[in-house]
Amino acid sequence: MAVYQYQVGGCLKYEHPTYVKRQADSELYDSLIAGEFCYVLNSRQMGKSSLLVQTMKRLREKAGFKCMEIDLTDIGRESSDCWYFGIISELVRDGALSRKVDADSWWQQRQLLSPSQRLSQFIEDILLTEISQNIVIFIDEIDSILNLSWKDDFFLLIRASYNKRAMNSEYKRLAFCLLGVATPADLIRDKDRTPFNIGKAIDLTGFTFDEARPALIPGLMLERSEEISENILAEVFYWTNGQPFLMQRLCRLMVYQSARGTSDVKALVQKYVIDNWEANDELEHLKTIRDRLLLDYQDRTALLLGIYQQILTDAEQKICADNSLDQRRLQLSGLVVKRNGYLQVYNPIYAAIFNFEWVQQELAKLRPYQENFAAWIASNRQDTSRLLRGQALDDALKWKEGKRLSDEDNDFLDASQADERQELRTSNKFLKEVRRQVREIINIEETGDIALTLFQSERKQIEALQAAIKAGKDLKKWIPDNPPLSEYPVTSPLLALQMILARIRERRQLVGHNGRISRINSVSFSPAGNVIATASDDRTAKLWDLQ
Repeated sequence: MAVYQYQVGGCLKYEHPTYVKRQADSELYDSLIAGEFCYVLNSRQMGKSSLLVQTMKRLREKAGFKCMEIDLTDIGRESSDCWYFGIISELVRDGALSRKVDADSWWQQRQLLSPSQRLSQFIEDILLTEISQNIVIFIDEIDSILNLSWKDDFFLLIRASYNKRAMNSEYKRLAFCLLGVATPADLIRDKDRTPFNIGKAIDLTGFTFDEARPALIPGLMLERSEEISENILAEVFYWTNGQPFLMQRLCRLMVYQSARGTSDVKALVQKYVIDNWEANDELEHLKTIRDRLLLDYQDRTALLLGIYQQILTDAEQKICADNSLDQRRLQLSGLVVKRNGYLQVYNPIYAAIFNFEWVQQELAKLRPYQENFAAWIASNRQDTSRLLRGQALDDALKWKEGKRLSDEDNDFLDASQADERQELRTSNKFLKEVRRQVREIINIEETGDIALTLFQSERKQIEALQAAIKAGKDLKKWIPDNPPLSEYPVTSPLLALQMILARIRERRQLVGHNGRISRINSVSFSPAGNVIATASDDRTAKLWDLQ
């Protein structure tokens, strides 16, 4: 009988000998007695269902309340009609009503009303009329409605029930209690319709050693002295940090091993819990934590892993609990807990199983650049075509924020950044060269335009011709293959040369030196500008009358 004293998993019966009473027990009981709207939102296997059973029994037996329980996993979700009718059916089937009610007939007679209106009328016309005692409706597994489009109407109905107390005192006899694995923000986004801002959150924490001792130590003492049992329970508490499921499991494990004379808690934890944990996790406590973290919030998994990784590695700096939605979701996995304003890994067992290496492995599976990364590693880091660039690199660096990746990941991202910087430098050099060439072509075009403008002046036609010739020579290097005219970068030098050569005229010609065998070496104008003196290498000097 001693072996079966500890119950691992499942809901403990009322006043089960191993049920550990916590502060939450008295808080929930007192709050419901006062008629408050209460909600117990926490991770799985923290004892919510057992708390529900204990509280319902106490309310019924000690306070004379009528208590009704609705497990939302038993309610059909095909449509809002089906769902609301399912709730009414459960309330009727509970047996708390003073007379028999045909739920199907009652529902059909009010088809013109919305499903939530019908439930509201049922509460006022049937529950509050047929039941004279105070009523508490416990709604378990509230997280099962997370994806229902009509869930906001249901929460609005709960809020309205409390608001109606001002006009109808009968509603003061009605209270609701929600239990599940969710955050208020997950359940309802419309702050104007939420009942959570008028309710009381019941903080269901793990066991303290003093809370656990009266309920859990008797089973250990069946084969051991009280002192040894105290030491064993203290060691169990160290490894679990008061996590209810694990404390029951380790206590039962110690009872099983007592026949073999084993009292080494650390060795048993290592062998039966940590080592090969997936095979040993028959009741899927650890798998539930893993799946909650990796599967329930797939679009946020990388971010949650990043936060958890910081908690693992920054134990001295500590991560402040800011009650953000992502931190609350991480706490709902059961993996971390808030203590003294900081987030911490719940216990050494979790820290040993979901360790830094495990986080890195899971993050590696979520890499947005996995294909490129794997190919780069396979090429012995030589295939630069696999490095990230542009938006893909920006996305990867954003994904990296808040995470401590492997050295290979960091090397890959660093190499991608270095390669992009080099590519950018190369691109900048190319752009600079392009800009230089464009400026040169523009200058050639402008020179051709200037030549045409100069040619309009009779005094500057020779200068115009020289400018056009220079522009033509400069243009020639841009057309080495003699392409068709349509491919010329500019054509103004050609136009300038054509027009100037077609229209330029010779005004005066000086003939006298033997031009074929000699050159004029020197020219000088008289002060009046009407006589020119020239000297040639034919050893002659001549005077010219410009008239």
